[in-house]
Amino acid sequence: MGRHHLAGALAVLAGVAGPAAAAAGAEERPPNFVFLLADDAGYGDLGCYGNAKIKTPNLDRMAADGLRFTSFYSCAPICTPSRAGLLTGRYPIRNGLTRVLNPKSKDGIDASETTLAEALKKRGYATAIIGKWHLGHLPEFLPTRHGFDRYFGVPYSNDMDPRPLLRDEKVIEDNAELTNLAKRYTDEAVQFIADSRDKPFFLYVPYTMPHVPLAASEKFKGKSEGGLYGDVMEEQDWSVGEILAALKKHGLEKNTLVVYSSDNGPWLEKLPDAGSAGKLRDGKFSTFEGGVRMPCLACWPGKIKAGRVADRPAMMFDWYPTFVSLAGGKLPEDRVIDGKDLSGVLLGTGTRADEEFYFYFEEDLQSHRSGPWKLKLPHKGKDEHPLLLFNLDDDPSEQTNLADKHPDVVERLKKEMDEFKKKLGDVPKTKR
Repeated sequence: MGRHHLAGALAVLAGVAGPAAAAAGAEERPPNFVFLLADDAGYGDLGCYGNAKIKTPNLDRMAADGLRFTSFYSCAPICTPSRAGLLTGRYPIRNGLTRVLNPKSKDGIDASETTLAEALKKRGYATAIIGKWHLGHLPEFLPTRHGFDRYFGVPYSNDMDPRPLLRDEKVIEDNAELTNLAKRYTDEAVQFIADSRDKPFFLYVPYTMPHVPLAASEKFKGKSEGGLYGDVMEEQDWSVGEILAALKKHGLEKNTLVVYSSDNGPWLEKLPDAGSAGKLRDGKFSTFEGGVRMPCLACWPGKIKAGRVADRPAMMFDWYPTFVSLAGGKLPEDRVIDGKDLSGVLLGTGTRADEEFYFYFEEDLQSHRSGPWKLKLPHKGKDEHPLLLFNLDDDPSEQTNLADKHPDVVERLKKEMDEFKKKLGDVPKTKR
């Protein structure tokens, strides 16, 4: 039998041999990546982070089967810059995406950015985003212009009017109905996994909720002890379970890294329709820990040992170099990539490089973490406070200001902030 006929015969056999054969073939190719991102979920919203009222068995299973981060940070305490950090591997201030975009915005992600989807496409990945984009709604800013083969979702937050539902670049509903949106996202995600099972893929599912207004399907409405917010989170947990089941059905779970996190902390002003930051201080819009420290789970059977906990810091933009590295790709060399490869952390073979340095923005630079120390600059107006210094290992709730007791630490962290600002150089004008 000739080489080409033999290859064809083997392909046919692989197609009919079921998930086991598919899994064997999958081991020879780069891993798939599934990134699940909640909107406004807090550090204390999941069972595996201590919530007793909201039932999250699938997310808890991810934690039990994989790795749970306890000091994982978003790139910002608000939606747009957080997502920009994830998809570019850079502090959002480098691309001007430091404010929340809206239906009247004329700006969005710049064509000069190389998104995570674009970097993975260079490695032969199929790519899809199912959910909330929030990096610009005009045609030139849509996901399909920035590396995603498929797009199904809303272009910005669900409290903005109008709320169009798009498939790729076409509006299919003028005002997306929220009650069944989580189920529709889930169905689309499961279908993409089925369609893409024969090649490596990157599936990004940024859920529309628990950002307000909240809505749950009839199957989940009124079922949670945590009220409507709990209903929404329990439906999201169900969605995670369906996606994990789809990976297992197609024999892909051992070659797929699945990550779950949130874009920023809970919108506490919206209580009771808001989540919990647990033991952490404050929430969304704030660079106190409750606004920027997120739940984060990573599961990869056979690669990430079960039941592990990572206590040292990591940040949202770290997933960019991590996925590119695991895919066998190279990072762009014509720009600064702030994220660091977490492969060693995930696989238990090493640590994150430069884990001492994290800078936190809410439009401007507000705070800095180095090891256990966090310095927060004075703030005027709402939630006004003086210069603050916390030891987060001893005081994760940020209750005891140690600035007067450790002037040497204050001076060092201030200097590091000043040096970082100088290295940033000229940054783009804030996009609106």
